[in-house]
Amino acid sequence: MIEAVTKRVAGLDVHKMVVVGTVLLEQEDGSLQHETKQFGTFKRERRKMCQWLKDHDIELVVMESTGIFWKSIYSTLQRAQIRAYVVNARHVKNVPGRKTDVSDSHWLAALARLGLLRPSFIPPEDLNHLRELTRQRMKLKGMLSAEKNRLSKILDSAGIRLSGVVTDIGGKSAQEIIDGLIDGAPIDELLNCIRGRLKSKTEQLKDCLDEELTPKQIFVLKEIRDHIQYLNSAIQRFDEALFAAMSPYQKQWEILQTLPGVDKVSAAILIVEIGTDMEQFGSADRICSWAGMCPGNNESAGKRKSGRTRKGNIFLRSILCEIANAAIKTRSQFKGKYESLVIRRGHKRAIIAIGHKILRIIFTLLKRNQPYDDPDINYEKLMVDRNAPRWLKALDKYGYLPQAA
Repeated sequence: MIEAVTKRVAGLDVHKMVVVGTVLLEQEDGSLQHETKQFGTFKRERRKMCQWLKDHDIELVVMESTGIFWKSIYSTLQRAQIRAYVVNARHVKNVPGRKTDVSDSHWLAALARLGLLRPSFIPPEDLNHLRELTRQRMKLKGMLSAEKNRLSKILDSAGIRLSGVVTDIGGKSAQEIIDGLIDGAPIDELLNCIRGRLKSKTEQLKDCLDEELTPKQIFVLKEIRDHIQYLNSAIQRFDEALFAAMSPYQKQWEILQTLPGVDKVSAAILIVEIGTDMEQFGSADRICSWAGMCPGNNESAGKRKSGRTRKGNIFLRSILCEIANAAIKTRSQFKGKYESLVIRRGHKRAIIAIGHKILRIIFTLLKRNQPYDDPDINYEKLMVDRNAPRWLKALDKYGYLPQAA
């Protein structure tokens, strides 16, 4: 028989407009008393709920982390100094069948009473508010990419295959050419915008730009250009606000920027997503699992099945992949690691592996409060040393090596 760990617990089933709460109270004779009550989600109702929990001397409150509706409930409980857990919905999934709000809240309370639940990571209040800023910034970046792609498609539909000639349509030369096209500048004037290595493609660009835009296409292109300019200025304002908010975490912010591929923005986003106290994760393995950056476990009857990564923090995963794509282009251990993996695993899996490695390093840097020092490990050489005997044996078997006289 499982013994109770907490004597007085409560489970909350949180919805948009309603919170159903059940308290489980262990009496002196060992019997259980329970009471269920329903509250609204407005401020006055949340305060009544907190008072109800205090009247029952509740030691622990548990709720699921589904959606975003738990956030205001959790903040109210924190301000009322009531110990609360937000738990992963996968860990509290009830047996399907007779499912109601009351039974869900009772189930949460029963699991909490027996100590079977582990709290999810909830960042401090200031970082929690900063998440609204960083995630809106990421949304704006996505909109900016979509608008640039749309602009490129309109040019393609008009026969101007600029994206097939220039490497980066968002580059300075390409942007000046596009502005000239929209403003109706002649081809000779557009060619004066060419800089650097793009000058070697002058004739190709001349043929590419020898097309006409219709008035409707010009109208749409002008609107997209104005929207791109607005998005760029909005992202810059978000960056300024984010950098100003990093003053309490200045040392950790600077430490993260010593990592290859990490700039000011990505370092700030990392701090907002995982905080600076690594003790709350316990180990590098746990933080990688929480972020969804490690292989999944799926084994049955001794057979290893799919190793797909689990679902995790999508925002952290996204920024880690961006950092990994930048890090593999630097002269660091990440470049060698990527080159050793990409041949047999492909680009996407290799990037996830690099992101996994970077997150483990971030955990160590923040835990030790030390800057990054690259060991310059040659992973390609390690891979060759490990596999060379097998390769040579195969080459000899199929007659690719010269035979001894």
